[in-house]
Amino acid sequence: PDDSVLMHSIRREYNDMPPKENDRLSEKEIGWVEQWIRDGAVWPSETVQDRFLREARTAVETDEGVLVQTSGGTSDQWTFRRYQPEDLWAFEPIAETRRQDLPIEANQSPIDFFIDAKIKQQAWQPAPEANPRELAIRSSMDLLGLRPSDDQIRQFESRYRDQPAVAWASWIDELLASPHYGERQAQHWLDVTRYADTGGMSNDYERSNMWRYRDYVVRAFNADKPYDAFVREQLAGDEMADRMVAQRLSERPDAVVETQMSGEYTVDEAEKIVATGYLRLGPWDNAMIDKEEARQIYLDDIVNNVGQTFLSTTMRCVKCHDHKFDPIPTRDYYRMYAAFATTHMAERRVPHLPAENLDGFEAGQAHVEKMLDFAIRERDKLVAIREQAAREWFESRDLEYRNNEARKSLPDDKKPPRNIGLNHVQEGRLKVREQDVWIWRRRLERYQPMAQSVFNAGASKLAWNGARKLRVDPKADRMTAPENFILTGGALDAQGDPVGPGVLSATRIPVDGNVGDAYRLPDDVTGRRTALAKWITHPEHPLTSRSYVNRIWQSHFGTGLAKNTNNFGGKGAKPTHPELLDFLARDFVENGWRIKRMHRMIMLSDAYRRSTRHPDPASIATEDPDNRLLTFFPRRRLTSEEIRDAMLVASGELNPSTGGLPAMPEINMEVALQPRMIQFSLAPAYQPSKTALQRNRRSLYAYRVRGMADPLLEIFNQPNPNESCELRDAAAVTPQVFTLLNSEFVGDRSIAIAAAISQSPQEKAEPIDALFRRILQREPSPRERERLERYRSDMVDYHRATPVPKSTYPTEITRSLVEEFSGKPFEYREILPRFEAYEPDLKAWQVDAEIRALADVAILLWNTNEWMYVP
Repeated sequence: PDDSVLMHSIRREYNDMPPKENDRLSEKEIGWVEQWIRDGAVWPSETVQDRFLREARTAVETDEGVLVQTSGGTSDQWTFRRYQPEDLWAFEPIAETRRQDLPIEANQSPIDFFIDAKIKQQAWQPAPEANPRELAIRSSMDLLGLRPSDDQIRQFESRYRDQPAVAWASWIDELLASPHYGERQAQHWLDVTRYADTGGMSNDYERSNMWRYRDYVVRAFNADKPYDAFVREQLAGDEMADRMVAQRLSERPDAVVETQMSGEYTVDEAEKIVATGYLRLGPWDNAMIDKEEARQIYLDDIVNNVGQTFLSTTMRCVKCHDHKFDPIPTRDYYRMYAAFATTHMAERRVPHLPAENLDGFEAGQAHVEKMLDFAIRERDKLVAIREQAAREWFESRDLEYRNNEARKSLPDDKKPPRNIGLNHVQEGRLKVREQDVWIWRRRLERYQPMAQSVFNAGASKLAWNGARKLRVDPKADRMTAPENFILTGGALDAQGDPVGPGVLSATRIPVDGNVGDAYRLPDDVTGRRTALAKWITHPEHPLTSRSYVNRIWQSHFGTGLAKNTNNFGGKGAKPTHPELLDFLARDFVENGWRIKRMHRMIMLSDAYRRSTRHPDPASIATEDPDNRLLTFFPRRRLTSEEIRDAMLVASGELNPSTGGLPAMPEINMEVALQPRMIQFSLAPAYQPSKTALQRNRRSLYAYRVRGMADPLLEIFNQPNPNESCELRDAAAVTPQVFTLLNSEFVGDRSIAIAAAISQSPQEKAEPIDALFRRILQREPSPRERERLERYRSDMVDYHRATPVPKSTYPTEITRSLVEEFSGKPFEYREILPRFEAYEPDLKAWQVDAEIRALADVAILLWNTNEWMYVP
């Protein structure tokens, strides 16, 4: 061994073997190799090796780790690999611990029992309780995403002084009962599920009725729908509706298909179909893609997001190979894939619900029809020129005239050139106008009783323009189940072993009612997703309840008990308080999967009510820099939506109406009018809603275009909707400062709040105090008041001497493109009718110097840490 290259290598004397530091052999392991060489480097025969392997595989746990029984990997090496027990924590059964099992003190929260125990182990002291004002703001931001008013805080403080516990519990109940609660919780959910109003990819066509799914989520949270029902409806609501239709119309054998075509559903049936909008949320487009590949992209996306959203399990890498770090074989991936193999996308006829907000339908539809009529007129002018030239071509050859569609099948010598009579400019404009007709006709569906959903079939023809239009296929094969295979390396043309629909075997949760393979789902064309949803919501499922209570915890403390809320696997962060996570998961299920109850339990704890300021910050920063033990409450910065909404609340401009059509806020004009490619053309320019009341709704309701983010929200880390976001990024970057100081949105809100104060007799007398009450919900100190009054006076002098340019809005613009066949540039006109008789927000040029100066003070307050961070 002293002369062995192997020994020199594993001792890292000449090179690093193994190359990764965390794979480095221990001194004990190196000693084994050295002794083996001294003993003659004996290598056993294959028979002896097999015997040793069989014996080793009988031991569930050894020094090398734990065996996990699954449906089997693509090789014995993977099937019998061993895992470190701590990496399998999420797959272990949830602990049976309940409240009555804990030695908790009188009036102590079970949450504090677990949190305080770890703090005491370190001999640390937790931070004191936050003051009532901080608690009021914190809790309101957490549950509603909105700051309470100064009056609300004062009333709460008064009640809190007399009966703290009663006042706090009552305050939380009031917040949970607010209709804005559902909006805030929906924002968290839509981050994970990737909500957008368009489909993304190269075309980014509108999914015109996606807003109905968004509103379903808001309603579900407000109604405190049990989480297990919430999951089942999103995964299989259409199957539930089909069963209800079959039962309701049992005398009609074809009732299910007939109702799918007619859309004559009851309210309950319609609600469940709308819920399956979840299955349409991912980015997808089948342009220029083989139909089988387009379908694979859709199914892969669904499997991956179902894993992340409901099971906190990453699935994407298992498409190509057995999971490198978790006990998930590629066989289980393709079983989950097969569970969705009979699922087909469709925009379905579904009546509008009594609970849905239909305000703005008439005006919105009128705008779309105006844009459509313009596109049709411009298209028809060009078509008329082309067809007149075509008629002359046919006549000159004594041939019968055929219209454009009919002559496509003619031989080349029997039909005129493709765009006869049109020059390159007209050819380019014709393509643009034809595309615009498609786009605006699609957008008309926004006002029709339709829903983004799915239907079941063994096979269904996929339209070539699927991103534009998908419908329930009446001729689809609803009887023959499709074949599914493991796709080696994820390649469609590399079929491996056949597989049927199934679930993750490592969970040890069997499928209800199955005989034989405990982890197989039914093979029938319909019902696969229902069975999958029941499996996911099994009361003993080790992943589902842990996943969601961890998300709830993150919504309050900024970080989950397990930090990676989308990944409970070996490479995700381990939970800081595993016993607490299991206690909450068990309590959640046994108390009806009630989400509001879980919020209430967390917020009544001492841990939640602690101050963000620890009395010994230096020691804590050294000993626990990430605050994993929660000795103090972690501060968090406002999210992008909270920033926008809070400004609108303070200025009095927020339209608090809930649900309905997407709002079209004003966004940076350069971005709104920028050219955005779509199917060899340009997408129509973004046009904001005509009135301030329509524009200034909560950010949750803002129109989300995958290919065009709102710069204001994007700069403050609104996540990209193409990928599931487990946790908002809170990075502070320089452009955020410039946005808060100089952006048009912040300037408009500042003018609005200053104008509102100047028009209020009570506030006008003390404008600085009024600004503090509206923005920071407190009175200014004497020094703050004196400094800001002086600043305001200086800015009045400045504004009196500085003119403000008048803002204008274009009613049409000129676009330029390159015609694809000739390669020559051309221009065309686009109308912007929303800016005709437009009602802009109040602008700086419309107010006097005193109001502009007070607006500058508002900008200062919106740039304070006190406003930007939740206390």
